[in-house]
Amino acid sequence: MTLPGLTGLLRHAAPRIPLRAPRTMVAVGIVVALLSSGAALAQPAGASDGNAVTGDFIAAVVNQELVTAGEVERRVAMARTNAARAGMRLPPEAELRKRVFDGLIEERVIITVARESGVRIDEAELDRAVQSVASQNRLTMPQLHERLRADGSDMNRFRAQLRDQLLIEKLREREVYPRIRVSDEEIERHLAEQRAAAAAEMQLNISQILITVGEGAGEPEVAARRARAEAALARLKAGEPFDRVAREVSEDGNRERGGEVGLRPAVRLPDLFVEGVKGMKVGEVSAAPVRSAAGFHLLKLLERRGGETGSTITQTRVRHVLLRTSPQLTPEVAAQRLGEYRAAIEGGRSTFEDVARQFSEDGSAAAGGDLGWTTPGAMVPEFEQAMNALPPGGISAPVPSRFGVHLIQVVARREVALEPRQLREQARNVIREQKFEQTYVDWAKELRARAYIELRDPPQ
Repeated sequence: MTLPGLTGLLRHAAPRIPLRAPRTMVAVGIVVALLSSGAALAQPAGASDGNAVTGDFIAAVVNQELVTAGEVERRVAMARTNAARAGMRLPPEAELRKRVFDGLIEERVIITVARESGVRIDEAELDRAVQSVASQNRLTMPQLHERLRADGSDMNRFRAQLRDQLLIEKLREREVYPRIRVSDEEIERHLAEQRAAAAAEMQLNISQILITVGEGAGEPEVAARRARAEAALARLKAGEPFDRVAREVSEDGNRERGGEVGLRPAVRLPDLFVEGVKGMKVGEVSAAPVRSAAGFHLLKLLERRGGETGSTITQTRVRHVLLRTSPQLTPEVAAQRLGEYRAAIEGGRSTFEDVARQFSEDGSAAAGGDLGWTTPGAMVPEFEQAMNALPPGGISAPVPSRFGVHLIQVVARREVALEPRQLREQARNVIREQKFEQTYVDWAKELRARAYIELRDPPQ
């Protein structure tokens, strides 16, 4: 029996970013298969390939690391299991086996480089990552031990493989992102594409009052028609309902509906209408009559759908209680204590602020755990996921992270307009993520070209 979803969750167990630090989203280019199915472990190497030699042997030497045929078979078996679960098609057997083998070599190259460059994963960091995996799979630590045993593995092997995964994540963050360059021209092009896509998706519902001007009308007639439009505008400014004034004075086909044109894609509306309501809030009326070949228009914006260009973000006011784990305070005990604090708060026996001041173990304790207004990406993923799932006033269950275990409360939320500088920075981050995969591939190729790799034939 395999542990559902554990491989994917372990990829996100790496402590990638601290609280309130800029997010560095790590694209996963390689996956360490941390557990294999019992069937895969029992299967002799090469059993699934009629041309392969059975039994385990060293398939490659990579710097000081080994890749064994048994590892290749376990990875191939896991790929089949995961593909079947996800309903995905795999490449032909020979190609799949080659991809798995190349992936293992690449992992070994990166791991040896990480160790030689001084990247380290301390025991406390590894403990938190293991706890995070257990928590995300809704398992206690004893249950995780039992599941590993059922899969033919054990905690020592699990921790060693998880440590390698964390080493890979850390080295990639440190080495790959600094290689990515984003030019001002790329940012401008991205923003222009965003604006064009938003405009194409936007829908508008507009009401209008039209005072027509006949073709070839002289100045006196034009002035008279303008005066009629301005008189209608004065009535609107005095508080009369738009639909009533439209029914009385408008000269277009929608007058019986109070001038309402109806919800339509912006691309199907006259440019004059789209430009006329640009920047207007829903419910607002144009400040002056708008002239067209048909006459003078007064416009009211009834509804706007879509067309968002990422110019606003949702900020969350949040506070927390943090208990840092240690050999003296295990994650399980920390979670139990936070559960007791939560029950006391919800039972009215204490307040969140008082609990934070008394027990929280970070700099926000003096402020009652208040972390202020946070923007998307400012928190570690585990914290942010739990925070986003809470309504204002809601309190989370204990949430483990690389820092310890948190109790989280959302105080309020608000929509905030982004400044041009922030929009550009957001665009820069998107482009960097788009470039990450190719930059990573190029970097990995360079490492592999410098590595000692010896491929070995199966024993005769």
